[in-house]
Amino acid sequence: MKRILIIKIIFLLIYVSVAGQAVQQDLKREVTLFNPYKPSLSDFRKRSFLPLMDDTAKTKPDFKYVITTRPFMPEYTISPIKAAVLQPDPLDKLYKSYIKLGLGNYLTPLAELSISNERSKKGAVGFYARHFSSNADIKLDNDKKVPAAYMDNDVSLYGKKFFRKNILEGSVDFSQKVRHAYGYDIDSITDYDPVKKEILSGYNNFGTELSLGSLTLDSSGFSYNVDVKYNYFYNVKTRIQHNAGITARVATSYKDFYVGSGFEFDFYRPSASIYDGSKYITSLSPFMRKSTSQWNFNLGMQLLLDQNMKDKPEFHIYPDVAFGFTVVPSYLSFFTGLSGRLEKNIPQNIIPDNPFIIRDGSLFTLKNTDKALIVSAGIKGNSGIGGNYLISASYSIINDMLFYSNFMHPDSIFSPEMGNHFIPVWDDTEILNIHGEVTGTITDKITYKGNGNYYKYTLAENDFAWGKPVWDCGLALKYNLRDKIITGLDINAIGKRRFAATYENTLVPFNDPSPEHININLSAEYRYTKILSFWLKLNNISFNRYYEWAYYPTYRFIGMVGFTYSL
Repeated sequence: MKRILIIKIIFLLIYVSVAGQAVQQDLKREVTLFNPYKPSLSDFRKRSFLPLMDDTAKTKPDFKYVITTRPFMPEYTISPIKAAVLQPDPLDKLYKSYIKLGLGNYLTPLAELSISNERSKKGAVGFYARHFSSNADIKLDNDKKVPAAYMDNDVSLYGKKFFRKNILEGSVDFSQKVRHAYGYDIDSITDYDPVKKEILSGYNNFGTELSLGSLTLDSSGFSYNVDVKYNYFYNVKTRIQHNAGITARVATSYKDFYVGSGFEFDFYRPSASIYDGSKYITSLSPFMRKSTSQWNFNLGMQLLLDQNMKDKPEFHIYPDVAFGFTVVPSYLSFFTGLSGRLEKNIPQNIIPDNPFIIRDGSLFTLKNTDKALIVSAGIKGNSGIGGNYLISASYSIINDMLFYSNFMHPDSIFSPEMGNHFIPVWDDTEILNIHGEVTGTITDKITYKGNGNYYKYTLAENDFAWGKPVWDCGLALKYNLRDKIITGLDINAIGKRRFAATYENTLVPFNDPSPEHININLSAEYRYTKILSFWLKLNNISFNRYYEWAYYPTYRFIGMVGFTYSL
């Protein structure tokens, strides 16, 4: 059967093929062309469009995290850290010496010399000398010129030695002051023509001092200081005074308090022509104090014996109490105190104030001033404008306060006095003083400093505090341009003062007080290099004539120029 079926299929395929060929033979045609063949395409309009980029399919990612925690143990090694080293600020070069020379009108020379070693951990040694004088005359109100020359000389040789826990210091000093008593009563004395030698007074002081103190870095630790001194003061060969003394102070911390005490002993031996005996002052000053960031207090006293040409020494107890607290940190602090002290009227302290004491030895026999009680209170702090301020008031009770009166005795045969010398005047006094001061900076180049005082005196016997002003004040401005150009302006003012003269043991006040006085000083310095500078000073630029003491007009305008050179 299979064979018959295969045969039939073969015959069918042959038949179909033959029939297809017969049809193709019937479709053949003949075509006659009369023109050349030119193929062409028909016109059509093209369609242009951009494909759309929007994806309509949205896929939401679905992430799953699997975190497996385990501690990380890093490997580390320990290495030592070097100790911090604090480098000190670089120090300015220290020159071994400098010399200062100047010259002004009235034939006024100035010379100053300082010599010292450079910085050393072992110690220091140095020499200092200064000379300042004037050789001019002053014209009085009667148009007479009188010799008013003066001279100041100072010499000091000093040194110090550093030990591990102590410091030893010492010095040898010499000071000389020469003055002419040129002032006198021109209304009462008309034919007086003083000679330089007759009105000349010279004061000389030779001294030496030795000090041993502790170098305590911690302020709460034990500290001490001991000073031993000797002074030899003489006016003329017959008027001299020896002075020897010792001053000591010890202090330490005890149960959060700082406690200690001071000790002082001064011995004076005048020449026999002045006083046939000796004088001394000795005192003990224990104290206890404590301070914190908010408050502080001091509790102490001074027990003092004063033997000053009397049969028995006078005993004094002076309080030394102080308390302060902070109201507004840095800006407002309150302080108050209760104190007292003995003011030593020795020649070394009197001469700078009044060198025209009568030349009969009174300079060596002055009583000491007992400032029995001083009560004070005030406020201080930062002004908030680049400076600090202080305002205080004090009330003092003083026994034997020292004033001066011109001594008039022109008819004396042995020692005529024309009012150009002074005698001491003593009185018990109460003083109310209101004081204020301010310091600060205006810019980084300009600084200022000002102060003022008002005084009210209540005296037991005298009508006025002779020679003392009712008020005084001062203002100082300084301009510094890169330490190259430095200028200064000082303005000082003093209120009215009363003077008196003594005629035959009778004190007679002057009719008119000394007027107020304003004084202006100007200064300028140009530092050419670090070792050479030039300076100029203009002093006593005033609007009226100033009398330092009765009958004593001062120099008026003084101008000086000079230079400073360092080696």
